[in-house]
Order: sequence, then C-alpha cells, then structure tokens
Amino acid sequence: MEKLFNKNLFATYVSLLDVDLVEAFGLVQKREWTAEKFKFATAVSVMSSSRIEGETLEVDSYVKHKVLNIEYLPNLTEKPNDLFIAYEFARDNNLSLSNFYKAHSIATLHLLPEAQRGVVRSGNMLIMEQQTQRIQYEAASPTIVKREFERFWQEVDELLTSNLTTIEVFFYASLIHLVFVKIHPFNDGNGRTARLLEKWFLSHHLGSNAWYINSELFYYNNLNDYYNNLSRIGLFYDELKYEKALPFLLMTPKAMEQQKNAK
Repeated sequence: MEKLFNKNLFATYVSLLDVDLVEAFGLVQKREWTAEKFKFATAVSVMSSSRIEGETLEVDSYVKHKVLNIEYLPNLTEKPNDLFIAYEFARDNNLSLSNFYKAHSIATLHLLPEAQRGVVRSGNMLIMEQQTQRIQYEAASPTIVKREFERFWQEVDELLTSNLTTIEVFFYASLIHLVFVKIHPFNDGNGRTARLLEKWFLSHHLGSNAWYINSELFYYNNLNDYYNNLSRIGLFYDELKYEKALPFLLMTPKAMEQQKNAK
C-alpha cells in the first residue's frame, strides 16, 4: 500500500519555494523565548484558527483578552480559550497519539459532548465551507476511518523519529495537516486540531520557537486559497489526488516568507 506521506512531490516542492526556509526560520529562532511572547503569538494563532471555524471575536480583541485580561462575553471566548489551553498542552508535552487525543479533548471542551472528545467518529462526514456552506469534500467513510487514522499515525510516528532537514520538516508538517483533514477522524474540531498538529510537528523537530510561526494567521488571511487548495485534492476520500497538493503545501512557506519580510 502506498504511503499517505509520499515524498514524490518533494523535489517539485523544493523547486517552487520562493523563500529560503532555513534562513526564514533562522530569524524566528533568534527571537527570545518567553512565556509572554508565547502567549501573544499563540493568542494570534488560536484566534486566527478559531475565525476559520466561524468564531466571531476579532483577532486583536482576543489578544487583548489574553495579554491584557480584557473581559468579553463567555460565548465569545470559551472555545478559543479551550484551544489556547490545547496549545499550551502541546507546548509542554511530546507529540504522540495519546497526547493528541488529550489535546483534541481539551480543544473541544465547549464544542463536543464528553463521549465524543478524543474519540474517532463512527458516522459519515461531509465538510462544509463555513462562509458559503458549500460541500468541500467527503471524508473517510465510517468503515475505514479508524483504519486510516491508525495508518496515518503510524506514519506520523515514523516521521517523528526521522532525521529530517528543515525543508523536509516544513514539507511533512503541511502534508500531515492536509492528510489529517481529509481523513477528518473526529465528529468536530478537526480543522483547529489539524492546524495545531502542524505546529506541534514543527516544534517537535525545530524547537520551541516554531510556536512563533504565523501559519494559522496566514491561513485565515488567505481563507479562499486555504479552502480552494484543500478542495483541489478531490471531493471523495477514495479518489483523492495528492499530486495536486502543492498549492496547499506551499502555504506555510509563504507564511514564512511574509513573516521574514515583516522583520
């Protein structure tokens, strides 16, 4: 059986990069690591990710909530706050399947009933665009979703113990994000935990400063491209064409380019 994380696209990926990822991440690595800087960066990441899922509080308002302790109505902050705690959990714990289940449970505290948190779904799943409510794609069917998620995580485990270059780390982090959302293993919370998983994988290989990468903000600011690049892989799980994945895989490098140029 062909691997989910096929490296066939890697050479083309490298040829299309418009940014020196080693240099760009080197600038991120030079930033001082402090609890306050993590809180600020993660507040931006969390609220950007939450906005993609339809939450209404503005990113700058949420930053004020987390950094300056400005109070808002609970219905505006409780789900983003759950996701923020999940990011803190990921920061403090190794990336593993059991810890990922825990992170999903934390992130969906006010989203799913307890019996569905950190549990692979048993029903069908259609993924809709939040803005248009159009069907984007159909996820792995109930008959194969558990098997596909186990297969997915076996390959993640292999990558976690592999000696990867910086460019390979970015390539696989984006591919992990993409394959995860196509499987869509949970009843809800898949998008926000996919973006967390990408960042968690980056930090596993590149260190704590990877939490400063603005990937979630870039996805939110380029939301149409984000949805279109997810959709171009295919509508049905059994007919996915990962050879069309490059536009999606190049989004985080573009975020790095933007972050580098903002310095």
